Formats: sequence, C-alpha cells, structure tokens
Amino acid sequence: MVLPKHMRLKGHRCFDFIYREGFRFHSPLMVLRVTEGNTKLLAKGIKSQFKPSIKCAISISNKVSKKSVIRNKLRRLFHQHLSYRLSNIDTKNEIWAFFSLKPSSMQSSNSNLLKECDKLLFKAGITK
Repeated sequence: MVLPKHMRLKGHRCFDFIYREGFRFHSPLMVLRVTEGNTKLLAKGIKSQFKPSIKCAISISNKVSKKSVIRNKLRRLFHQHLSYRLSNIDTKNEIWAFFSLKPSSMQSSNSNLLKECDKLLFKAGITK
C-alpha cells in the first residue's frame, strides 16, 4: 500500500518551497523538513478537494544505496508506514513533510528507521 494520491507531494516548486520555508528536525538517520502547505504550488493532478491533510515526500539519494531496488523498497516501506500513521490525523492547515535519508541509514534495520521516523514526526508536532 502506498500513500494515497491526496497525501503525496510532487513537483520541484513544492520541494523548493519546503527547502526555503521549512523547519528542520534532525536525527542520526534522517532529516525531516516541515512547513505549512501552499496549495498554489501543487501539481495539477494533486490539488486536493479534500479537507486539509498532511502531504509527504521521501528522498533517498544514491549515497544511501547505489541499487535502485533497495531505494525503492525503502521508499515503499516509508510510504506504507506514513499512510498508516498519518491517515487518521485531522489538521486545521495543510502540512507538508519531506524526509531525506542520510547515508548512515543503510546500516540500520527497517524497524529502527521507522522508529526514527516516528520520533521525528513527534518532534515536529505532527503526531502525539
């Protein structure tokens, strides 16, 4: 199961906005950038007709793993985890979250990565 379309974040304008305006939360394995969403920047197919939600993106560079199969497995793992964790959260405003995995995350197990993800979401005030 991947993130539903209304929970996904796409487009270089969105990522530029997150890098410019977002708050960073660091952990040893990843970085989370969070900002209040700007719906004018969303790609045409993603503009949500739903209530405000949390939109997520995940970046896993070649430094994490040279093999695209491994990067895609990690991306799917995170999408599934985030869809489970964030689907029941009601927000007043649109929230955009951008996860970037650090190269050191490859030595860690999947369960440790997901625990670290939950810690960052809590630190950012998205989950309780």
